[in-house]
Amino acid sequence: MLKYLSVWLFILLPFGISAQQLTISGTVLTPVREPLELATVGIKGTTTATQTDASGKYKLTVPTTRTVVLQVRYLGYKDQERLLESITQNQPIDFILEPDPRQLGTVDVEGRKDLSSRDQVSVTKLDPRQTKSLPSAFGDFNKILVTLPGVSSNNELSSTYSVRGGNYDENLVYVNGIEVYRPFLITAAQQEGLSFVNPDLVSNIEFSSGGWQPKYGDKLSSVLDIKYKQPKTFAASVTGSLTGGALNLESASKNKRISYLLGVRHKNGQYLLQGLPQDGDYQPIFSDAQAFVSIDLSKDTLQRGRTTLGILANYAQNNYLVEPTSQTTTFGTQQTPLRLFVGFDGRELMEYKTVQSGLNLSHQFTRNFVSELILSVVQSREREFRDLEAGYRLCELENGLTTSAECQQIRGIGSQYDNARNTLLARILTLENRNSLQLSARSQLQFGLKTSSESIEDQLAEYGFTDSADFVTPAYFLNSSLNLNSVRFNGYVQHTYQLDSLKTLTYGVRMSYWDFNREFTFTPRVQYSFITRRNPDLSFKAAIGLYYQPPFYRELRNQQGELNKELKAQRSLHAIVGSDYLFTAWSRPFKLTSEVYYKHLTNVIPYDIDNVRLRYNALNNAKAYAAGLDLRVNGEFIPGTESWLSLGILTTKENVQGDSVSIYTSGQQLVGKKEQGYIRRPSDQLLNIGVFFEDHLPNNPTIRMNLNLVYGSGLPFGPPRNPEYRNAFDGKSYKRVDIGFSKLLVIEGDLESKNKASLKSLWIGLEVLNLIDAQNRVSYSYVEDFNGVTYAVPNYLTGRRLNVRFIARF
Repeated sequence: MLKYLSVWLFILLPFGISAQQLTISGTVLTPVREPLELATVGIKGTTTATQTDASGKYKLTVPTTRTVVLQVRYLGYKDQERLLESITQNQPIDFILEPDPRQLGTVDVEGRKDLSSRDQVSVTKLDPRQTKSLPSAFGDFNKILVTLPGVSSNNELSSTYSVRGGNYDENLVYVNGIEVYRPFLITAAQQEGLSFVNPDLVSNIEFSSGGWQPKYGDKLSSVLDIKYKQPKTFAASVTGSLTGGALNLESASKNKRISYLLGVRHKNGQYLLQGLPQDGDYQPIFSDAQAFVSIDLSKDTLQRGRTTLGILANYAQNNYLVEPTSQTTTFGTQQTPLRLFVGFDGRELMEYKTVQSGLNLSHQFTRNFVSELILSVVQSREREFRDLEAGYRLCELENGLTTSAECQQIRGIGSQYDNARNTLLARILTLENRNSLQLSARSQLQFGLKTSSESIEDQLAEYGFTDSADFVTPAYFLNSSLNLNSVRFNGYVQHTYQLDSLKTLTYGVRMSYWDFNREFTFTPRVQYSFITRRNPDLSFKAAIGLYYQPPFYRELRNQQGELNKELKAQRSLHAIVGSDYLFTAWSRPFKLTSEVYYKHLTNVIPYDIDNVRLRYNALNNAKAYAAGLDLRVNGEFIPGTESWLSLGILTTKENVQGDSVSIYTSGQQLVGKKEQGYIRRPSDQLLNIGVFFEDHLPNNPTIRMNLNLVYGSGLPFGPPRNPEYRNAFDGKSYKRVDIGFSKLLVIEGDLESKNKASLKSLWIGLEVLNLIDAQNRVSYSYVEDFNGVTYAVPNYLTGRRLNVRFIARF
């Protein structure tokens, strides 16, 4: 009898235990109903706990045999507790956490094992949610980068940016470990489509402005490393504005093994381009569709995440058509006020279609060894057609620099004609292997190999001439057919060692070989950081290393449409010293980051900037340097929000061989030539200031204000094809203030709704773009008067515009 009784007790025991436990679920949100990911939800006084997913949701099993107090914790927010009484199986338990003014809510503070930003040199981590509320011309993701120290952009229509004296060709961009590329033929900012990164899909942002680790590729200026989300539940959003819209869907399978993201965007720049000084019919249409699918291939349910496959796909179609009619520009000085009137005939067409896809297969062989295999394919088909004639009249005004002043005297008449039939087809295939081996609790080894095949077919057919002062002068002529087929090899190895709980050392090397110019590069790099023992809020870091950038197709092609097969990699030595200091002001936390850097560049390929087109001379005939200071203060200027102020001071100059100037006597007799020595580089911008500021009503955080302020001192410029005056003149400063006011409407009962497609919240915003109506200059046109004097006529960017946006979340 006892034998059978024991068998029944054994069978019924699990049911008895199950009857004494209950699975609860719910959502953890901010006061404005935004989900808090990785919030800790647990039973107070025990080790039983879980964390929320990207949607702020959690599930936890609790006992029913005793009183349970549920506790929720999240850095930067007040802890919240709730006594569980008479709870049913399906009843959701939701939490809305209030900001804690005693903590630094959005500053990254992570475990030493994950290497927080205090351990890495020149690395800034950003909250992707801030990019959605940032007021900007097209809601472009990259505009938040411009508010960081050392980063500048003097064109609100462009997604390009310059970092510490470099150009946009020197910036690396990764999405889930896959390097992304920019179209080649873009000449003006209004022709640009959408930047690759879709902010609706982003979960993590890391930006390095110099001194980065060997695991990142071969560029000279910066690294933007983006990670896309892996959702656990269904969510969707619809965004709309006067400049375009977006649709975002995300979800996961019932067993959570498969998750997907889908983002579709559309941009129409017609409304903003109507604010340009050049009148005409603008038809800029840019669209893209992007998807990311994550699949857990692990067979054993106890080893979830051991083998995963990530699939990234992107298709972008961009069309820019403009038929300009006229342009009127008033410029000069109060003593010599001038006006240029230009009449146009013809049109300009820019089209490009880009397809990029990638596979990322990751497998954890052991607890300490993870390996990734990355395969990516890029195809870009572009064409640039232009038939444009411009006739101009230059006159002197009678009543100063006013729009109502009338022409008093004609100073010059002429015309210019431009024709282009350019097409380009680029295909890039890349295979890469990345590995991470945890040697011990303090030691990590990372290494990898990469090979890429490039095929580029470029057809150049363009010419132009000017008709001024009664004679026709050819301006330029290009007619060539270029083909480039090459293979690149890259490899890296780096070791990160934590000397103790306060000191971290990372060192390694990177190697590359390109069969086109048969050049092998070897670049060692070292980083060191430590937190002071007497003051844990103060840390220091330093980095030194070599950074070589083998030329890509744009650098190889000179202004005559020829490829230089002997061109070598540009070289840069980075030396950086910096510190992070955590402090408290107004009873709220802040962080001060400061860095001093110096970059010594050799084998430099000089270039000139025309709008957003970089014109290389395809010669390693220069050396250069860049030095500067970057400062950033970020924290809770307003309780519960993060804002920051950035300051960058920069000087960068180059010495180009053969850029000699003529020497004349007082009687204008030529006596010889001399080289100019060090002159300003096109990116030499002494001062940069960036402000990202967020505020809300004290008793109503759903009503907010977002401010984006950028100031950059003048860039150098000079007339084209005139080396004696290259970068000889100082341009005007760039000033722009964008401000947005928004209201978040939370739909009542959204947390309890079982309908996945139900509306959760509605965000409505009003933006004033270029609040101060600054007349920023993007480039210069050069015209001659009857006496042969050349004038630099500024081309202005957009003026003040209003924009209305909404974001509906489901």
